Amino acid sequence: MSDYAKMHFETRAIHARQEPDPITGAVVPPIYQVSTFQLPSPDEAGEYAYSRVANPTVVALERAIASLEGGQHGLAFGSGMAATTAAMSLVRSGDHLLITNNVYGGNLQLLRDHLSHYNVIYDFVDMSDPSIVETAIRPNTRLLWTETPTNPLLQVIDIAQIAEIAHRHGAWLGTDNTFASPYFQNPLALGADLVMHSCTKYLGGHSDLVAGVLVTNAELYEPLFETRRTTGGILGPFDAWLMLRGIKTLGIRMQAHQRNALAVAHFLEGHPGVEWVLYPGLKSHPQHAVAARQMRGYSGMVTFKIKGGHAAAVKFIQGLQVFTSAVSLGGVESLVEIPHDMTHESMQGTAMDISPDVIRLSVGLEHAVDLTTDLEQALAAI
Repeated sequence: MSDYAKMHFETRAIHARQEPDPITGAVVPPIYQVSTFQLPSPDEAGEYAYSRVANPTVVALERAIASLEGGQHGLAFGSGMAATTAAMSLVRSGDHLLITNNVYGGNLQLLRDHLSHYNVIYDFVDMSDPSIVETAIRPNTRLLWTETPTNPLLQVIDIAQIAEIAHRHGAWLGTDNTFASPYFQNPLALGADLVMHSCTKYLGGHSDLVAGVLVTNAELYEPLFETRRTTGGILGPFDAWLMLRGIKTLGIRMQAHQRNALAVAHFLEGHPGVEWVLYPGLKSHPQHAVAARQMRGYSGMVTFKIKGGHAAAVKFIQGLQVFTSAVSLGGVESLVEIPHDMTHESMQGTAMDISPDVIRLSVGLEHAVDLTTDLEQALAAI
């Protein structure tokens, strides 16, 4: 077996833990669309027994993602929220969880509507300021949960600093790395204990699957595996196969996403109809220096505030021809949304509410000129 750990990302994405099938020689891991496996004997367990516990196609994916994130173990789930829920299960009744205050809206729903019933205590804080995190930690804080860049305001959180604070207080740090992808950022190398991806986004890359993954090292693997085994949240083999196909082109796709996003960000930054633009690759971004230090690139998400309020935002989106109004992100096609009305609707009326004139773009792989032309004509029509 080759030592892929010494090879570049693009090579690992295609080959790491994805060796040709030893029986047939197939160069792509086959889809083991099967629920149960023959055991060596009634009293002897085999490597596989039941696909709710483990499946060869899913295991191939888990090993590949672990290689890309520099972790020992991967665990694949039926969605990003299923993976997040398993991670949050590390927090027990009476424990305290600290979570970044600019976060995917589904996380608020998970904490408020479900985990709070189990006496899990939580606080949302601005994790872009480590001093605030230090002040917010309690003696019973068990887990800190970050996104970086965050959804949708693209805050960049200093993973190494937050990890140091967490570990000094005996807590774990989990990081949602969905927006950056493992191509641009590896939180485990910066001190995080656990990494989550909504693989529906960049890892899958084609808007044709829903999946999530956790990557971690030895300490947390067993409790997370047991949670998934017991609750049944494992990813299906066909979606695992689709994702294995997607990650083979992740490197080249992320380069193109970044190139187009930078062009879009520069265009919007100079447009009179735009109040402000957030993109970690812009020097105007508040945490640009942190991003430049801990990331290898800035990905494909751009967020901006349009002049004219919510009505202008709606009219702008209705006038777009190349960008599609839809939730989710990270696919080959460019998408646009108003987080206040869509992905972050659950935050309306809270301190974390997103202004209704803020627009989030997932910049796809179309030609950059076509994208900026589309934005220009839609802005001009308001």
